[in-house]
Amino acid sequence: MKPPTAAQLRYLRGLAEATGTTFSPPRTSADASREIARLKALPADGAGDRRRERRQLQADLAQRPDDATRVRAGETSGYGANCRWSH
Repeated sequence: MKPPTAAQLRYLRGLAEATGTTFSPPRTSADASREIARLKALPADGAGDRRRERRQLQADLAQRPDDATRVRAGETSGYGANCRWSH
């Protein structure tokens, strides 16, 4: 089993970005070819759509500072690489 080439992986990343999807890293070159074919069959997402979606997401995050996923000051101790959950 031959691993995927660097060119295949670059092309997969570009296709995933263009279609607004994700993919699991392929283990073999054949898996990469199948994933490329799958992503090529999807409609391309417009760059303007991605910009609008990113702006909307940033606005949503700015408006909801009490989001459940936010790390609050008393939940951690330390700083940087030495930071640990205090619970």
